[in-house]
Amino acid sequence: MRPASLSLDLDNLWSYMKTAGISGWQDFPSYLDLVTPRILERLDRHGLKITFFIVGQDAALKENAAALRMIADSGHEIANHSFHHEPWLSRRSREAMNAELEAAEQAIGEATGQRTIGFRGPSFCLSTPLLETLFERAYQYDASTLPTFLGPLARAYYFTRADLSAEERRKRSLLFGSLADGLRPIRPYEWKLPKGSMVEIPVTTIPVARAPFHLTYLSFLATHSGAAATAYWKAALAACRVFGVEPSVLLHPLDFLGCDDLDILARFPGMQLPSQRKLAIVDMVLSDLSRSHRVLTMRAYADEVRQRGLKLRQPSFEPDTAALAAS
Repeated sequence: MRPASLSLDLDNLWSYMKTAGISGWQDFPSYLDLVTPRILERLDRHGLKITFFIVGQDAALKENAAALRMIADSGHEIANHSFHHEPWLSRRSREAMNAELEAAEQAIGEATGQRTIGFRGPSFCLSTPLLETLFERAYQYDASTLPTFLGPLARAYYFTRADLSAEERRKRSLLFGSLADGLRPIRPYEWKLPKGSMVEIPVTTIPVARAPFHLTYLSFLATHSGAAATAYWKAALAACRVFGVEPSVLLHPLDFLGCDDLDILARFPGMQLPSQRKLAIVDMVLSDLSRSHRVLTMRAYADEVRQRGLKLRQPSFEPDTAALAAS
């Protein structure tokens, strides 16, 4: 049976509010006590161990300690999703990137007891300096690429739904990537870096079409048609099978939450649906994936593909990412 990898970006309530420019995020409101048991129950129901990408700021707050320790104690891998959850991390100086990663590692390690060796940038942000910094900090894999042509469209939709100043929009100008990201590989490979190499595990998009199919998109489709969302997911999984792609599937907390849980995020895709409908989508995805693949954590999958041997690729990113790296 072919392998697949499964991960969840544990973006908290405040991080969604911050990204959308909703006031009050500075108080770090949290839904982790609500959503974490719900996520773990679903994963346990399907017999799955996955990777949780955790934000350092959440790990640094004592009120989140029980929820985060519950994840680690349940046997899931813990990985780094930055400290401040800022999509412009890849534009920072090398010193700032290093400090961000170090702060997140320390907070996450104290909260969960695990040393992080995997990273995903907020909103898939990545740059050559960030990759080199990760390598220097002994990271074994990155998972920050989303090979799709739809990034600019997703960014435009997001800007119409967010309350952002001109400066905040500038910071988010690379949010969700560029058209060029659609040309990136959808299979794992290794970044060729000055001092070595590091595995890249892209979030899988539909072969050829390069359309995303992680659960945020399924929930958005389900808002209009549940049948369309189901058909889209099954077609995506079938396309992966036909083209021999081992899917890396991405989850978010909002996939497990509905309009009956909270209304402050009503502007986000799929948050018009009640929680039971969204959990039904989650169950369908987890059931189909576990029935057709060996579902692995990102770390286990990175180890497996590295042993097979991977193609080396030179890092290549938007020119202004490198130009602004010192800002």
